[in-house]
Amino acid sequence: MQGKLIVLEGTDGSGKATQAALLTEKLKQAGKKVRKVSFPNYDSPSSALVKMYLDGAFGQKPDDVNAYAASCFYAVDRFASFRADWGQFYAEGGIIVADRYTTSNAVHQCVKLPQAEWERYLGWLFTFEYEQLGIPAPDLVCYLRVDPALSQDLMRKRYAGDESRKDIHEKDSGYLIRAREAADHCAERLGWQVIECTAQGAMKPIETVHALVWEQVQKLGI
Repeated sequence: MQGKLIVLEGTDGSGKATQAALLTEKLKQAGKKVRKVSFPNYDSPSSALVKMYLDGAFGQKPDDVNAYAASCFYAVDRFASFRADWGQFYAEGGIIVADRYTTSNAVHQCVKLPQAEWERYLGWLFTFEYEQLGIPAPDLVCYLRVDPALSQDLMRKRYAGDESRKDIHEKDSGYLIRAREAADHCAERLGWQVIECTAQGAMKPIETVHALVWEQVQKLGI
């Protein structure tokens, strides 16, 4: 009866939340039993360490917290969400659409390591979350690919120019560029489906991107 887990992944400003919502609604309209989840789950106490990290409580730069420690903050939040919220729904055959997942650790924490260490880190990450913590691995990861400069522009509009509202990742433009490089590597290495979200220096229409995501989802046969 195990369900399906579909992940929308991408760097900041790539439209993950919008596409997750559209996909969830599309699946509902198709008569599927579906739920949307988002990570970090800021409504849960399990995200406390994530909030402290992103707010700069452990340092004002992402590199102030090493990749393995930061990964644990996010992993515990996912474990709590799975066990307390959607695990039973998934076990009974439900479809989960996730805005971010373990895949976000893969992208954002690889940035902190030399590329020669990425494979070792990714092996540790997926063993830790999927085997040791026991949360499910995705059936499909759609990577929403956006140019970092365009992402920055989108975030400026999101926050109406108020830089103080950005977290420590969003404030660091160099970090965002490296995150795109890490995301490209992970997509190729891990078999993520790449959804190109830009054309001629601008974002594609939301419905165009949604159609590309839906095309990949249909291949799951659900």
